[in-house]
Amino acid sequence: MLDSIDLNILKALDKNARSKVSDISKVVGLSIPAVSERLKKLEETGVIDNYGVRVNRKKLDFRLLAIVFVNIDHSLNIESFRKNIVSFPEVLECHHMAGEYDYMLKVLLEDTEELESFISHKLKTIKGVQKSNTLISLSTLKEEQNRLKEVTL
Repeated sequence: MLDSIDLNILKALDKNARSKVSDISKVVGLSIPAVSERLKKLEETGVIDNYGVRVNRKKLDFRLLAIVFVNIDHSLNIESFRKNIVSFPEVLECHHMAGEYDYMLKVLLEDTEELESFISHKLKTIKGVQKSNTLISLSTLKEEQNRLKEVTL
């Protein structure tokens, strides 16, 4: 079970994954070895899954973010769809859904030409893809990787 110190360590890392242990120790009020030990435990238990970096997509010429909803025609084709869809670098996220559509994809591309190519030459060629519906994001107001519980000290 996580305590408020663990959550505050996670918050510090969420703000800056490159935070130094010494900086985190000042924030949470523990010694450097104590913070190091907690980080090791958070990693070993799988609470910390990965350390990453957030890039500015526009600076890398990825200006189109699309949400693509997909239906699969038969359950026999689900495994093939899953295997294929996770191999495409354009697909940032793939979620199995309840409701009208089977899957929701978050797709990052340079422009509408690349989106058309993705849909026509990749997505629609996967066996079992019955239909898709694509929505284009005009702007992003909030985008978080994690949601940490609020803790008051």
